[in-house]
Amino acid sequence: MNTNFFNQIQQLDFTGVLQLNISKGAESNLIVSVLLNNEQCGDNAKNLIPPLTFNATPQEFDEGFFQQITAPIQTISGVMVDMEKFLKQMEIVKQQSAMEKEKTEKAKKEKEAKDKKFKDGMAKADELEKEDKFREAWMKVPDITEFPEKADEIRKRKTELSNKFATPSLFGAMEEPQTEPTKVEEVSENYPIDEADEEE
Repeated sequence: MNTNFFNQIQQLDFTGVLQLNISKGAESNLIVSVLLNNEQCGDNAKNLIPPLTFNATPQEFDEGFFQQITAPIQTISGVMVDMEKFLKQMEIVKQQSAMEKEKTEKAKKEKEAKDKKFKDGMAKADELEKEDKFREAWMKVPDITEFPEKADEIRKRKTELSNKFATPSLFGAMEEPQTEPTKVEEVSENYPIDEADEEE
């Protein structure tokens, strides 16, 4: 007896293992269950897909079995392949998310370190200013090229400090201290006058 059963199985478009269970049913019927299993699919939801079950006579199976299972098998196979693709894609997303999180945290740490450096420089300048060390304070103010986002604040601070140690102008606030004139003591009458000198 020549059948084309396996040729028709070969023509089915599926990925995985196609399991056929055939048992005898009531009267002369056969009960056939078809289950597609794809081990490559890591999603446990695949186990919720029920087998296709048919209860028919052998003649009905011969006439329409493959027409009955072709579309569902292709759909189930596609679903499992898509589930696996989805899982792989989600794994990539998780990895990229971890990388993005790491980048974000690194950038945050760098920003915090930069902010701390800026604040420390400004605090040191404030301390030196309180000690009237204006030139040293000016030197401790952070550099604009290092902190371009705070350029206005840095310029303002440097200007304030440079005004305090700049040389005074010609008409500046520094006046020469006034010295009191020395008092010339008047010759008092009590001193003896040498009369001999007068006579000559």
